[in-house]
Amino acid sequence: MARFQFNFAFIAFLITAITLTTNPRVLSSDSESDSFSIIDFDSNILFHQDYSPPSPPPPPPHPPSASCTDDLGGIGSIDTACQIVTDVNLTRDVYIEGKGDFYIHPGVRFHCPNFGCSITINISGNFNLSVNSSILTGAFELVANNASFFNGSVVNTTGLAGDPPPQTSGTPQGLEGAGGGHGGRGACCLVDKEKLPEDVWGGDAYSWSSLQEPCSYGSKGGSTSKEVDYGGGGGGRVKMTVKEYLVLDGAVLADGGNGGVKGGGGSGGSIHLKAYKMTGGGRISACGGNGFAGGGGGRVSVDIFSRHDDPQIFVHGGNSLGCPKNAGGAGTLYDAVARSLTVSNHNMSTDTDTLLLEFPYQPLWTNVYVRNHGRATVPLFWSRVQVQGQISLLCSGVLSFGLAHYASSEFELLAEELLMSDSVIKVYGALRMSVKMFLMWNSQMLIDGGEDATVGTSLLEASNLVVLKESSVIHSNANLGVHGQGLLNLSGPGNWIEAQRLVLSLFYSIHVAPGSVLRGPVENATSDAITPRLHCQLEECPSELLHPPEDCNVNSSLSFTLQICRVEDITVEGLIEGSVVHFHRARTIYVPSSGTISASGMGCTGGVGRGNVLSNGVGSGAGHGGKGGSACYNDSCIGGGVSYGNAELPCELGSGSGEEMSAGSTAGGGIIVMGSLEHPLSSLSVEGSVRADGESFKGITRDQLVVMNGTGGGPGGGSGGTILLFLHTLDLGGYAVLSSVGGYGSPKGGGGGGGGRVHFHWSDIPTGDVYQPIARVNGSIHIWGGLGRDEGHAGENGTVSGKACPKGLYGIFCEECPAGTYKNVTGSDRALCRPCPADDIPHRAAYVTVRGGIAETPCPYKCVSDRFHMPHCYTALEELIYTFGGPWLFGLLLLGLLILLALVLSVARMKFVGVDELPGPAPTQHGSQIDHSFPFLESLNEVLETNRAEESQSHVHRMYFMGRNTFSEPWHLPHTPPEQIKEIVYEGAFNTFVDEINGIAAYQWWEGAIYSILSVLAYPLAWSWQQWRRRIKLQRLREFVRSEYDHACLRSCRSRALYEGLKVAATSDLMLVYLDFFLGGDEKRTDIPARLHQRFPMSILFGGDGSYMAPFSIQSDNILTSLMSQMVPPTTWYRMAAGLNAQLRLVRRGRLRVTFRPVLRWLETHANPALRIHGIHVDLAWFQASTSGHCQYGLLVYAVEEESERIFIEGIDGVKQVEEESRGVNNTHSENPSGHWREEMLVSQAHRSSHGGIIVTNSLRMLKEKRDLFYLISFIVHNAKPVGHQDLVGLVISMLLLGDFSLVLLTLLQLYSISLVDVFLVLFILPLGILMPFPAGINALFSHGPRRSAGLARIYALWNVTSLINVVVAFICGYIHYNSQSPSSKKFPFQPWNISMDESEWWIFPAGLVACKILQSQLVNWHIANLEIQDRSLYSNDFELFWQS
Repeated sequence: MARFQFNFAFIAFLITAITLTTNPRVLSSDSESDSFSIIDFDSNILFHQDYSPPSPPPPPPHPPSASCTDDLGGIGSIDTACQIVTDVNLTRDVYIEGKGDFYIHPGVRFHCPNFGCSITINISGNFNLSVNSSILTGAFELVANNASFFNGSVVNTTGLAGDPPPQTSGTPQGLEGAGGGHGGRGACCLVDKEKLPEDVWGGDAYSWSSLQEPCSYGSKGGSTSKEVDYGGGGGGRVKMTVKEYLVLDGAVLADGGNGGVKGGGGSGGSIHLKAYKMTGGGRISACGGNGFAGGGGGRVSVDIFSRHDDPQIFVHGGNSLGCPKNAGGAGTLYDAVARSLTVSNHNMSTDTDTLLLEFPYQPLWTNVYVRNHGRATVPLFWSRVQVQGQISLLCSGVLSFGLAHYASSEFELLAEELLMSDSVIKVYGALRMSVKMFLMWNSQMLIDGGEDATVGTSLLEASNLVVLKESSVIHSNANLGVHGQGLLNLSGPGNWIEAQRLVLSLFYSIHVAPGSVLRGPVENATSDAITPRLHCQLEECPSELLHPPEDCNVNSSLSFTLQICRVEDITVEGLIEGSVVHFHRARTIYVPSSGTISASGMGCTGGVGRGNVLSNGVGSGAGHGGKGGSACYNDSCIGGGVSYGNAELPCELGSGSGEEMSAGSTAGGGIIVMGSLEHPLSSLSVEGSVRADGESFKGITRDQLVVMNGTGGGPGGGSGGTILLFLHTLDLGGYAVLSSVGGYGSPKGGGGGGGGRVHFHWSDIPTGDVYQPIARVNGSIHIWGGLGRDEGHAGENGTVSGKACPKGLYGIFCEECPAGTYKNVTGSDRALCRPCPADDIPHRAAYVTVRGGIAETPCPYKCVSDRFHMPHCYTALEELIYTFGGPWLFGLLLLGLLILLALVLSVARMKFVGVDELPGPAPTQHGSQIDHSFPFLESLNEVLETNRAEESQSHVHRMYFMGRNTFSEPWHLPHTPPEQIKEIVYEGAFNTFVDEINGIAAYQWWEGAIYSILSVLAYPLAWSWQQWRRRIKLQRLREFVRSEYDHACLRSCRSRALYEGLKVAATSDLMLVYLDFFLGGDEKRTDIPARLHQRFPMSILFGGDGSYMAPFSIQSDNILTSLMSQMVPPTTWYRMAAGLNAQLRLVRRGRLRVTFRPVLRWLETHANPALRIHGIHVDLAWFQASTSGHCQYGLLVYAVEEESERIFIEGIDGVKQVEEESRGVNNTHSENPSGHWREEMLVSQAHRSSHGGIIVTNSLRMLKEKRDLFYLISFIVHNAKPVGHQDLVGLVISMLLLGDFSLVLLTLLQLYSISLVDVFLVLFILPLGILMPFPAGINALFSHGPRRSAGLARIYALWNVTSLINVVVAFICGYIHYNSQSPSSKKFPFQPWNISMDESEWWIFPAGLVACKILQSQLVNWHIANLEIQDRSLYSNDFELFWQS
C-alpha cells in the first residue's frame, strides 16, 4: 500500500483543482443540494482516508480537584468517602480526584446539562451510582478501582456533544435535513434518479483510527431551514476505566439527539469501557438520533476481560421519518478482548454505509460481523481486509468493496472463515479472497469487473469448504476463478456460480445439486461484461483443447469459457453450462438422472458451416458433422452449411444458420471436452444428459422482423457441437443421453441443422487376460440432424467415433468380438471380426468369448453346461465310465469288483461273527429255568424277567393289559377285578391301583409327536424311537410295582409288608405286558390257588402284532410252563410252542384271513393230537376287542376228558362269558376230527361276545382287519421260511449291498450332471434315506448273536424299502430333465446292446437300484429266517418227524 500513497495525493490534488474550476457550485453555500454525493465531488471518494486530524499535543494538566462538601455539596471527603446525597447542577467542567470512594445516593441527579460539559472522576476507591440516580453531561470519564451502576441509574450524554474533531464532515451541509455521521454515515432522504441509493448520504464517518479507544463526539444533524437549526445534537463521549469489578445494571448512553420532522438526527457518540470483570445486563447505547433523516451510529469499544452477563449494546443508526426505509448507517462495536468488530443496524433497513478503512496488521483483528441490515463498505483502492478468524454477514448484512462508478480496483479478503446468511457482498473491480471455509445461505456475491480486462479477474480461494445453500449466488460479469482443496457444494435449487469465464480448480470434490447451476459465459450478459472470444472461423482444433496447460489459472487467451481443473470427483445433479466446457485432470464425473452438462446453443452464430439464406430470408441449416438441411420456399432451394472437422478427433464449435450479427439467427452447439490426451478421465458415469445440441428456431419479435427488412422467413437450425471424451471407462445408464443433434429450422422452409460429432478417445485399453469392459452403454447417443420445416430438408446425421481398438476388440466401445469370431488386426469395424474355422467340436460344446477377445485361431469353446467337462464335454459319470473303456467294460469291471469286495466282506464277517456258535436243542427238566439251548424261536418265549420255580406254586392269576402299546393306544388295565382275584384283593384299592398304573402306562404328547415326525421323515428311526419309549415305559411300570407301590390292594398282610404279590412282565417284543398275582402265604383258604384243570378254559395271548418287525409269538415263561407241567411234560410243551411260533412267523397283518389258515391246520394236525394224550386241547382265539377295533390273538386251552362242560372265555376285565352246550366229545380225537361242534356253536357265540371268541376255518372270513400303507410293503418285506445256506445268502447280500451303494453313488453322480438341486431332492426326500441301507446292512451283517443280528437285519430291511421313495424321486428328476430337452437331442430310451450313457439312458441306474433293492429284500427275509429258525424240522408236515426232532 505504501507505493500508492503518492499517487493518491497527486490524483486528489488534480481532481480537486479541476472540480473547483468546472463546478462553481461546490464553493457556493447556497446551492440547492449540499448533500455529499459521489457524482458531485469525486475527489472525496477517491481519497477516503481517516478524517481524524493529526494527533494533538499532550493535554494540559488537570485543574485542581473539586471538593466533596464545598463544590459538590456532599458529605465526607474524596480521599476517604464522598457521598452525594442531594442533586448537583453544574455549569462548567468538573474534575474530581482522590483516594477514597465516591457514592451518589439513590434518586440523586448529578447534572451538567451544557453541550460539551465534561465530568471527570479519578479516584482510587469505589464508585457507586445508586438506584434511579443519574449523571447528565456532555462527556463523562471515570477512573476507579470498582464501579457499580445500579438499576434505574443512567449516565446520559445523549445530544450533548461538544464540537466534533476539526476537518471532519460528520455534520451535513445543505437544507435536506440529513443525519449526522460518526461511526456510520448519516442518512439523506434526497431522491436523485441519476444516482444510486448508496451514492447519497448525509454526514460522513470519521475517527476510524480510534475505534478501538473511541473518544470523539458525535456530529449534529442537518436542518431543513436556514433560519432555525432543527438538527439533533451529537452524542457525547463516555470513558470508564475500572481496575477490578464493574457492575452495570443501569444505562450508559451516548445517543445522538433527535431532529424531529424538520431536522436530521445527530450521530451517536463514543463509549469506551475498560475493566477486568463486569456483570449486569444494563444498556450501552451510542445510536444515531431519529429525525427527518436518521443520524449515523457512534462508536463503542468494550475492553472487559471477564464478562459474566451480556449487556444490551446498541450502535445502530437513527430512524428516518422522511424515508423510513433508509435509516442512518450503523456504528461500530469493537470488542478489545476478542479483537472483533461488529456492524449491526438492529434490523433497521438502510441504504447508508458504514465505512471500513484500513485494517490493522499487527495484531490482526479476529472477527468482523456485519449483521441485522448493517451495510459496510471498503471504499479504498487496492484495500486488504484481513482478519485472523471469521468474517460473518448475517440477517441482510451488506459488505461492499470499491465504488460502483469506478470498478477498476483490486481488493483482498483474508480470513479463516467467510460466513454469509441472507446477506450480500458487492465487489466493484476484482476480489482476491483467501479463506479456509466459505459458507453461503440465501446470500449473494456480486462481482462487477467493469470493462477493464486487466483487473477483471477475481479469485476466490477456500482451502477446506465452499457451500452454497438456499438460493445463494456468486455472479461475476468478468473472469472468475474459484479454487480450493476440499469440497465445493452447490446444495440445492437456486444456487448459482456464473461468470463470463469461470474456472473451478484444485477441489477434492465438486457437487452440483439439483437446481444448482455452474455457467460460463453469463446468460443475458450486459454490454459492459468481458465477453470470451470464440474461435468460430477455425477449422482446425485449438491446441489447448487437446493439450491444455498444466496450471489451472484463469487465462483469457484460452478458448475455455468454463473449466473444471484438477478436481478428483465431480457430481452433477444440476446444470453445468458453457460455450466451451472443459474438465481437465479430473478423476471421476458422475451425472445422475437430474443432472445436465450442456453446451447447447452456446456455439457460433456464424462459423465455418453456417447456413445460407434465400432472398426471402428463409435460411438453410448449418453443417458440422453432417451437412445442413437445404432451405426451400416456392420450389426455390439453397443448400445447407458444409460438413467440416475431423471425425476421428473432433474439437470444433457448431455453426449457426446465419450471419453472426443478424437478428433471430440460431447458434450451433458448443464444445464439451472431458480429459485430455495426457490426462484422460478415469471414469464417466451418466444417468442424466450431456448435450451440445444446435439451437432450434424459436421465433422472433416484431422489432427483429423490421431489422430483417420485413421478410417472412427465418433462419435454419444450428448444427450440433462437439462432445470429445478422453477417458478410461464409461457407464451410460438406461435413461442417459449423449446428444449433439442439429436444431430445427424455421417455418416456411427453414432447413434443419446438421448433427454434431461425438468421439470417445479411449486410453490404455486393456487386452488379453487383464481386459475389462471399458463401457456399459444402456442409454442413447443422438447425433441426428435437425428437422426441416414445411418444404425445408432435414440436416444430415453427425458422427459417432471411437479410438481404433486393438486385436480381439471391435466397435466404438472396444467390445470383445462375438463368440465364434476372431480379430487379428487393429481397427473398430465390425467386419474385422472374422468367423472361426468350422472345425469339429464336441456336440455339447459351443464357441465362447474370452476376456480380451480372440486374436488368433483356434477359437476357444466350452461345454454347453457346467455339468459337462472339457475337452469332450462328458458328464462326470460319463467321464468315469469312458475312462474305464465304456459302458460294457465298466459294468464288467464293476461287477468283478463287487464280487471281490463281497468275498472279502464275507470272509471278514466269518472271522468277526463266526465264534458265535448257534445253540442246539436239549431237553429241559420239569420245573427248571428256560433252557437256552433251544432254537431262537423257542427262546422268543422268554420274558424280560425270569421267575423262580417256586413262584408257580403261589401263582393265582395272570391279568393281561389291553391296548397295542402305541402312542395313540397305550397299555391299560380294566378297573373291575377278575373273579379269580376277588378273594385276594380289595376292590376299591384295586381300582386306585389301576388308575395309578394306567397313568404311568400312558405316553406324553411330545413322544407321539416325535414319532409322527420321524414316521414321515425316516420310518426306521420312528420304529427305534417307539421301541425305546416302550422299553422305558415297561421299566417304569416294573419299578412302580416292585418299589413304589405299597401293595395296598392285596388282602395279605405279608404281601403288603414285603411288597410282594404283584409282578409285571412283558414279552421280548414289548407288545404284550401282563400282571401276575401271587399268594402272600398267610391266607387261610386251601382252595387258592386253583389247580390247572380248575383254571380251564385258560387263555394264553400272543406277543407281537403280526407285523414284519413284531410277528406273533406265544410266550412260555417259567410260571406258565410250571402250570402246564401239571398235565403236559415241559419238553412237549416247549416243542409245541416252538412249532407254533414257527407257524405264527408267517402270519402277516393285513392278510390274516389267508395266513391264519396254516396255523389252524397245524394246530389240528400237529399240536392237538399230541396234547390230547395229556387231556388238553388248544384253539386259536381272539380276545379283548377295543373300541378302535383292535383285538389280541392267542390260544384257548381246556381239558377234553368230560363229555359236556361249560365253556369259559375270559375277558380282560375278569368277566367270563358262559355258554352251556353239549359237546359230545369222546376221548379220541378221531371221532370228531374236524371240530364241527366248535364251528357251529362257539364261533357264533364268540363273535357275539365283546371279549373274544374261537377262530376256526369257517370263521376266518368273518375277521375284520384294517389295511394301511404297510400292507403294500408286506409284499416286499415279510417273514419267510428258512432256506438254509446261510453263508451263501450272506455272500449274495454282501454283493447286493455293495452293488446298491455303488448304484446310489452312480445315480447321484448322474443327477449331479443334471442339477445340484436334483441331488438335494434325492438325498433329502426322505432325508439321507438312499444312503442309510449300506451302513445299516453292514451293521446287521457284522453283529454278534442271532437275536441281535435278526433285529438289526429287520432295521436294515426297513431302510432298504424306505429308500425306494428316494429312488422314485430320482426317476422323477430324470424324467423331467429328459422331457425338458429339445426333441432333436432325445433318443429312444431303450436301445439294447447299444448303451452310450447319453441323456436317453437316464433310467438305467434308478431301474437297477429298484431291482437291487427288491432282491435285497427277499434275501434279507431268508437271512432273518435262517437266523431265527435253525431247526428246519419245525416246518415239517410229518407229525412223527416233528415230534421226534
